[in-house]
This record gives sequence, structure tokens and C-alpha cells, in this order.
Amino acid sequence: MSKQSEPETGTATAEAMPDCPRCLKPLPLCICDSVKPIESRLSLLILQHPQEQDRALGTARLTALHFKDAVLRIGLSWPSLSKALGRPVHDPSRWAVLYLGSAKVADLDTKSDIVAINRKGEIEDNQRAILRDIEGIVLLDGTWSQAKALWWRNAWMLKCQRVILGPAHPSRYGQLRREPRRDGLSTIEAAAMLVASLEKRPDIAETLHASFERMLAKYRAAQSVLPELAPKPRPKRDYRRRKRA
Repeated sequence: MSKQSEPETGTATAEAMPDCPRCLKPLPLCICDSVKPIESRLSLLILQHPQEQDRALGTARLTALHFKDAVLRIGLSWPSLSKALGRPVHDPSRWAVLYLGSAKVADLDTKSDIVAINRKGEIEDNQRAILRDIEGIVLLDGTWSQAKALWWRNAWMLKCQRVILGPAHPSRYGQLRREPRRDGLSTIEAAAMLVASLEKRPDIAETLHASFERMLAKYRAAQSVLPELAPKPRPKRDYRRRKRA
């Protein structure tokens, strides 16, 4: 075999790499053997943008695998929370949706890291009562712009309780996948922070963080031998104004 044909063979091997039928990740990145089931009183609905199905670094499906009754939907819009969830929801206001607007916990007069806000971006009164009564959580999975598209395409989210997060540390993705804001987290980190805090169970956060860390470790290890798994850089837009003729 000539040296010239080796890169082509390596690429073909990567493209033909089988996926785990459960987590849908390439087998070298699968951590299904260590996924621990979590008992939770809160329901979890993850809405994933169709273009966000990142096999290597995505965490939506991994998050859902931890929770017995979690629902993961891939698409752009659903007529109601009940339709997206696949079962009746009598009071959508008792579902929290992680809000993506301009409101930031750091800008509000609070020491809490999870804050319920109103449509004006202001802190709701009776924070403890509101957060205590939450029955389920809606997470939007995708890039910042993709998640915003999901928000605007699903008007029923206006009936849900908006919450925002103020994490003490940036995402564990680090340089692998940069977030546009410091408070931007991966889906699994957001789920860990919300569910663990609302249920007052730090063990939930520990379990989800452990899975995320193992996934990232396997990704970094695989990169050294399978660079084809690395995400391709996005083309840069040319924002220069066109010269007038």
C-alpha cells in the first residue's frame, strides 16, 4: 500500500465507524456501560434542533439516557407542550424552560444561581414557592442561534416559567466547544444544575458531571488516533461591506 493511499483509507475507516445503537455516538466515544439511572421527581423534555445532532460532542441523548422518563424530541416546532411531551400537561406554568434572552443572573440583585424571571426579565416574587412547584424542565439543545430558533418557533413556551442560570464556573467543554456567553452550558450541565438544585440532591449533579467528564476524556483520547472525529471548523462569514459600483 502506498503512502498516498493511507489518508484516504483512514478517512474511509472513520466514515464507516459504527455507532452505538443506544447513544448513537461512534463506538470509541460510547460510555453507555457507565450510565447510571437517576430517580427523579421532575420530568425532563429535551428539544433538539435538527442541525445539532453532533455525534461526538453532543450531550442531549446522554442526558436523556440517565432519566427513565426523559423525552428527547428532534425537530423545529410542536403545537403544544403536551404534543412535544407525548402526554397531557394540565398546567404548563409549572414547567420551567431555560430562557435564552438577555437577562443574566449576574445583573440581578440575587445570590441564587437559579432564578425565576418574568417576561420583562425581572425576578419573580416568591422564588422559593415558584421553584418548589416546578414539575418539569424544558431544555433547548443546539447552538445559541439554534436554541433561539426553537424558542421563537414554539409559542407555547410563553406559558412556561422562565428560569436562568448563573453557574459559578464556565462549561467543562473548555476549548473543545466554546460557548458565546460565560453562563452558557452544555445540555447535560444545565440539566445537572437545574435538577440537582430543584430537588436538593447534589448526587444528581455528581452523576451527570461524571458522565460528561468521561465522555470528554474519551473524545480527547480518540482525537489522537482518529482526528477525523474532530468537528470541522465553521466557515467564517465575510462581514466587509461590498464596494459600491
